[in-house]
Amino acid sequence: MQLTALVAYANRLLAVENFHDYCPNGLQVQGRPEVRTVIGGVTACQALLDTAIAHQADAVLVHHGWFWKGEDPCIVGMKQRRLATLLRYGISLIAYHLPLDAHPELGNNAQLARQLDLTVTGTAGGNDRMPGLVMLGELTEPVNGADFAARIETRLQRKPLHISGSDAPIRRLAWCTGAAQSSIETALQEGVEAFLTGEASEQTVHFARENGLHFFAAGHHATERYGVQALGAHLAQQFALRFAFIDINNPI
Repeated sequence: MQLTALVAYANRLLAVENFHDYCPNGLQVQGRPEVRTVIGGVTACQALLDTAIAHQADAVLVHHGWFWKGEDPCIVGMKQRRLATLLRYGISLIAYHLPLDAHPELGNNAQLARQLDLTVTGTAGGNDRMPGLVMLGELTEPVNGADFAARIETRLQRKPLHISGSDAPIRRLAWCTGAAQSSIETALQEGVEAFLTGEASEQTVHFARENGLHFFAAGHHATERYGVQALGAHLAQQFALRFAFIDINNPI
């Protein structure tokens, strides 16, 4: 499969032009022109790159790539070592951030819903510059906060932080993977009983308590493992590629 055709297809599939993101989406580092083997992961860290070399991969597909807005642009230290690794072995880096969060089927939010048996009912938080990133949904039957926390732990293999701002059972909830704790305000406006994301901030605890919401922080990495897997599997089937997801553990 030609690299340019693969990236063009993925860009269209994820509608990258609709997102004003913190980093470039799509091809971030160009490697060899032909792609047969792709290694997927959450973040393009050195450990993932080393694994890609061991698998003789032609490309690495991630959610967290490089070249973030506001960071030092100099290619030194860790950045130099990572980039040198890709260039030395002719491996491409393909990354999708917000477009992979938001995709209604392959995205992190949609795939997290599948993991937790949530029925998607819509999205929220969008504007004229970008689609909504917060997903809305329902549980088949109401559950209390402790039971939902136990479900998260079982399905994601990660014990979540649970702030119980209410004793009410959970039926309707909102979620947004990663570091979307500020979206708890959007969740409150949607009238849900709970909000789930990856990380928590100090003020998030007080917001949940004072507004009667259940809040769950299940881990940035843990909530964002599934979009890359779904996208990689889709691309592998579409183009007869070899794809393997490598989970480089991260406790955050």
